[in-house]
This record gives sequence, C-alpha cells and structure tokens, in this order.
Amino acid sequence: MTHPTLSARRELWLLLTIAGIQFTHILDFMIMMPLGPQFTRLFGISDAQFGLLVSAYTLSAGVSGLAAATYVDRFDRKLLLLTLYGLFALSTLACGLAPGYGFLMAARVAAGMFGGVLSALSQTIVADVVPFERRGRAMGIVMSSFSFSTVAGVPIGLFLASHLSWQAPFIGIAALSALFAVGAGLTLPRLNHHLLQRDRPSIWRGIRMVLADRNHLRAFGFTALLMLTGFTIIPFVTIYMQANVGLVDAQIPYLYLCGGLATLVSARLFGRMTDRFGKVRTFNWLAIAVMFPIMATTLAPRLPLWVVLVVATCLFVFLSGRMIPGMALVTSAAYPPLRGTFMALNASVQSGAMGLASLLGGFIISRDAAGQVQHYWVAGLFSVCASFATILMARRLHLHDGKSPPP
Repeated sequence: MTHPTLSARRELWLLLTIAGIQFTHILDFMIMMPLGPQFTRLFGISDAQFGLLVSAYTLSAGVSGLAAATYVDRFDRKLLLLTLYGLFALSTLACGLAPGYGFLMAARVAAGMFGGVLSALSQTIVADVVPFERRGRAMGIVMSSFSFSTVAGVPIGLFLASHLSWQAPFIGIAALSALFAVGAGLTLPRLNHHLLQRDRPSIWRGIRMVLADRNHLRAFGFTALLMLTGFTIIPFVTIYMQANVGLVDAQIPYLYLCGGLATLVSARLFGRMTDRFGKVRTFNWLAIAVMFPIMATTLAPRLPLWVVLVVATCLFVFLSGRMIPGMALVTSAAYPPLRGTFMALNASVQSGAMGLASLLGGFIISRDAAGQVQHYWVAGLFSVCASFATILMARRLHLHDGKSPPP
C-alpha cells in the first residue's frame, strides 16, 4: 500500500497531534489507578471491586474493538478519528458528573467503548503514514504521550482531586479533549488512501483474512502477553504503596512525576534504539530489564521515599519503554492492506487482556486484619513469566516492510 507523502514538518505535526489524542485517553485510564484508595473509601468497595471498575473500561474497549473491525477500513481515518474522539470526550464528561458507583461504572464502559478504538486507530494512522524504516522513532514520539500523562497529567489530576473533588480530573480531561479535537481537525490531512486501493476485500472477508494469517494470530498473542505483563500489577501499585510501603496521599504524585520525567527522556531514546538495533533485539533487552523493577515493586517493604521513587521510576521506564519496540513489532506484523482491520482486532485483544489482567490482579491480592496487601508478589511473579513469554513470541513474528507480500 502506498504511504501518503507528507513533508517532514507535516509528518511531525501529525505525530504530535496523535500524541495529544493519545495523551487524553491514556490519562483518562491512568487517573483511575492512583484514585483507587479514594474510591475504596468513598464507595465502600473492596480491592476486587475497584479492579472491576478499572477493567470495565478495558473490557468495554475490547468488545468495541471487535465491532470496529467491521468498519475501521471503510471510512476516512481522519473523519472516523474525530467522531470517536468527540464521543470519548462526552463519555469522560459523564464520568465527572457521576453521582455514584453505578453511574460511574456505566460511564467508564462508555469511555472504554470509544477510547479503546482510538488507540488502534491512532497506531493505524502512524503505520499508514510513516515508512517502515522510521516507524520506531514515530512510535517513540506517540508513546511519549504516556510520559506526559504521568509527568503532568496524573499529578495535576491528583491535585484537582485532592483540592476540589474526584470528579474534577474527568471534567478537565473532557475539556482538554475538546481542544485537541479542534487541533486535530485543523492539522490532520485527509487519510483516505486505503479507500483508493483496488480490489479491497469485503468486511467479513477482510476479517477472515486477518484471522486466517498465523502471523497475525501470533501478533495477537504477543499483544495479550504485553498487557498481562503490566496490568496484573499496575492498577494496584498505589494501593500497595500506601498500605504496605507507608506512602501518604501527598507523596503519590511524586511517583508519577519522577516516572513521567524519566520516560519523557527514555521514550525518545528507546525509539531511536528500535530503529538502530532492530525491533526484536531492543524489545528483548527491555523485556528482560523490566523483570527486576516488577519484583522489587511487588516485594517492597517500608522504605525511604527516595528508594521508592527509584524503584517506581525504573518500573515506569521499562514497562512503557518495551511498548515502543513492542507496538512497532505489532504494527509491522500486519499485512498492510488489512492493517486497519488487524489493528482494530488487536485493540480488542489488547483491551480484553488489560481487563482480564486487572481482574486477575484483584483476585490474587487480599488484605489482612491490619489492612496490609497480601500476595502482591504473586501477581509480580505472574507478570515476570508473561514478560519472558513475550521474548519467545517476538522472535516468531514476521515483519512487513511495506514491500514484502504476506507470508
């Protein structure tokens, strides 16, 4: 498939716009996790019920990803992106206006329905526009949205939650999404080149072709393992840090501030490493490196704040860093004419795996009579095993450079 030809400056603007959109929907998901202690107190719910609240977003995104596979390659990607983004903003606003747990759960389901597809569509646009040889760097720019959400978004959101109310971060995200939507409408070019291709398969034939390709199935398995590695432990980091390590509410933003600042630098570095040393090799290095902070975090006793910040920062750096070569591998594993359908299905797998991982983590951990979190290290060990499995799976992926035919 022919890539749209953009100047270097226009390509950069496109990547920054996509990163901004990614920033808001990543922040919408991430802000739930440090608010965990507040939700458990305010709503009187258990850790497992909080895990369900987190997973409601991702499981809904998984279902909507399946539905998106039937239409994502049938529309101009710019028009589809703006439509879904507007619906996501409205759903996030509903979260901020929720009067109680039940309404909030419904609003999270709606936000996940549109936010999950946004992620797949954003990655599809990057893969459509940016040539294979620069895709690692491009993914580094887009994935830096994770860094900005942690270094700025989460601390500001927590500040608003502590000084106003827990609803304030969601209302702020909705307002910011409206601004980014206007920017996307002004800066993104028409993205309809995939519609001009001759002999495009029908919707259901396209889905069958994606699912019939063993390389695609391996990529789906790789994506699921990526999510299991992180989200078995991530939703419960704040809860564990407060209950077992001894951090207080005022110290939690420092975890995200330090982690975000570090990933802001490391994301660009890992993106360049991906293009220079190869996607598989860079991913393997990072997948091994992340195992150490995972176990250090889940086994941490009461520690000085500076030690906690070092451990948590390493966890942020390597968990987010492995996603850069990881998603470059996944997008490159897709046969280009079917990439939109593939990425929609992959988003469904990604979101479903995130939701199941959050539920699994919630069921693994428990509380003792003193309120201490128990068995978090078991979730960490499961996460390490999943990371090791991604290394084995990455070596089996066939990568398309935009020129090669399907295997």
